Amino acid sequence: KDIGNRLMPAFKTPSKIPYSDVNIGRGTAHPPRWTSDSTVAEVTSIQLEFRELSRLTGDDKFQKAVDEVMKHVHTLSGKNDGLVPMFINTNSGQFTHLGVYTLGARADSYYEYLLKQWIQGGKKENELLEDYMRAIEGVKKHLLQRSQPKKLTFVGELAHGHFSAKMDHLVCFLPGTLALGAHNGLPADHMKLAEALIETCYQMYAQVETGLSPEIVHFNLHAQKGHKDVEIKPADRHNLLRPETVESLFYMYRFTGDKKYQDWGWEILQNFNKYTRVPTGGYTSINNVQNPSNPEPRDKMESFFLGETLKYMFLLFSDDIDLINLDKYVFNTEAHPLPIWVPA
Repeated sequence: KDIGNRLMPAFKTPSKIPYSDVNIGRGTAHPPRWTSDSTVAEVTSIQLEFRELSRLTGDDKFQKAVDEVMKHVHTLSGKNDGLVPMFINTNSGQFTHLGVYTLGARADSYYEYLLKQWIQGGKKENELLEDYMRAIEGVKKHLLQRSQPKKLTFVGELAHGHFSAKMDHLVCFLPGTLALGAHNGLPADHMKLAEALIETCYQMYAQVETGLSPEIVHFNLHAQKGHKDVEIKPADRHNLLRPETVESLFYMYRFTGDKKYQDWGWEILQNFNKYTRVPTGGYTSINNVQNPSNPEPRDKMESFFLGETLKYMFLLFSDDIDLINLDKYVFNTEAHPLPIWVPA
């Protein structure tokens, strides 16, 4: 409750869209130095936590603040078939930098939280479900393509009407989210798409020299001799020990029981051990997934490696479905389980 109260000043903006930064000591909030924009993912993936805080404390102000953000975003123009831009202005409450659509950084967890809030609340809030369904249709219509030579289905980006075959590793949250939706009664073609995308996310590891995915890949749309599906630019070849692929492997294994998902996760874990483990303890980000002889360790382990990547590995390798039963709990975007209010 204390930390919730300390975060509330973020919502004191002309539009009620929260600022990106809060000083929890002084109780003041502000946008980044260079802009009055917040990122859309920032303001639309705090909802599960604030709603649960209201449930636990009996104080509805936390839920009210974040529900207002969702209702506002629901009505905004600037979407493209349910896909949202990456930035939103805290003064005007309008989307900015229009025309760029991605499921990667700055937008990703908006989509995840549409579905998960609907599940958290006992599948009653139809606006959330409508926005989610519309967004997935938008993904299919604008962002899905297939690579060469293996015809991998991937999610690219759209910039001012131009398609880019660029996919952040962050987008690998999507197969797990689609599978979770299908498990909760959404159309079976969501599961089909999840199966195609998790194969792609696995290939983002398997086609690389260290067996570890880079931060960003570009897919080949045209077959070229001697080229794989996945191309990696020098600026993108680092690996930060991110969880998204393992997270989706966990959901896929839970809902299908297909052991290949465990096998893929085991391969990935072995490559983390081989190329990122530090002899004196811990794991580190690496600068170059394409150089097995020197992956260039960075001496930095993000907290999400423990909080998410290893947690999802642990759950993936367990056959106990009651070890965080997905009909009773919903994971927030940082892998913390929160109870579903009306268990299915």
